[in-house]
Amino acid sequence: MIELSNEDDLQITVLVSKAGEQVLRWYKLWDKLNGSFGKVKKESSANVPFIAGPLQVGKYDLLIVAPLTANSTAKIAHGIADTLITNAVAQTLKGNTPVFLYPVDQSAEPVTTTGPDGIEFTITPRAVDLENVAKLKEMKGLTILSTPSQIVQVIRSYFRNAGVH
Repeated sequence: MIELSNEDDLQITVLVSKAGEQVLRWYKLWDKLNGSFGKVKKESSANVPFIAGPLQVGKYDLLIVAPLTANSTAKIAHGIADTLITNAVAQTLKGNTPVFLYPVDQSAEPVTTTGPDGIEFTITPRAVDLENVAKLKEMKGLTILSTPSQIVQVIRSYFRNAGVH
């Protein structure tokens, strides 16, 4: 994303949920994020910072949520909009702004990952997590990304098709 912002002269607004901020701090990425994108907007409630309205009326070209946790996936799949992220998605879907989501639990296969302390561990998505992702795939207005690398592809493709370099 940093490369995209620099190369393509795009304005990227970064919104971070309360839980997202915790994880970024655990992995010691918070300062890098702030240094790369200027002021990062942090969630203090479902409507603060106010982003849902501008997303809904097209002041932003698109909304990408990555990663989308199993918790937020479940909420969106069942129409719950009680956090900054879930409310932004719900309100954006009411307008014409495209929404792209990268849910973390998309395969029944176990995934090995590394914790902030450098220790590797394996997680296996639950059936309910996979069912919720399947529900998202059926929702109008949502595009589900299957890998993080698709984020850059989506942005470049979107702006190329819109006539922006």
